[in-house]
Amino acid sequence: MPSQASGEHPRVGCVRSSILSESNANRVELGRILGAHGLRGQVRVKVFGDDAGNLVQCDEIWLASKQDDPDPQLHKARYVGTGRPGEVRLQLDTIGDRDEATALRGKIVLAPAGILQPLAAGEFYWHELIGCEVQTEAGDVVGTVREIWETGAHDVLVVRNEAGRQNLIPTAREITQNIDLENQRIVVAGLPGLIDLGELGEEDQEGGA
Repeated sequence: MPSQASGEHPRVGCVRSSILSESNANRVELGRILGAHGLRGQVRVKVFGDDAGNLVQCDEIWLASKQDDPDPQLHKARYVGTGRPGEVRLQLDTIGDRDEATALRGKIVLAPAGILQPLAAGEFYWHELIGCEVQTEAGDVVGTVREIWETGAHDVLVVRNEAGRQNLIPTAREITQNIDLENQRIVVAGLPGLIDLGELGEEDQEGGA
């Protein structure tokens, strides 16, 4: 997968942040348990993104109670089928009945980042963009990608600078000009009204009112 997308719409694969805590480094969120299926301990998992292939191929997963869970629990997992749109069913080695499966509702499903399937040119996983510095075409630093929101037509980069100023930048072709993973840099178009660089202090803003 190339590290740059220039002149293409960068489709961002819907896999959540890869680094949840020091103990969870290099693991990615692939889904969330919705509840039990049947009586033998199968669980229903809501898949993050539109492709369940990454989760289907996992034979081991970790279950975390929250994003900064320091002690996610390792389970052997077996794919047993699909369910409703966007869901898969898994059988976990230590879960034997419906009550045990129901108790896992809300758990985050983690897997090693290395199992992720390659994407097409110009496509990126969310976790690859978290931490990238965002700059305008003029070289002005906007901040760092802290989160990514899934909104429908285009995923949105949540970019914050050291002062806490936040900008929401869609990953649309006319806005996201270049993604350079090797150098952890994203270049965006400085369209009027899109980016607030906070060039004026509060006193300057009041004086100009």
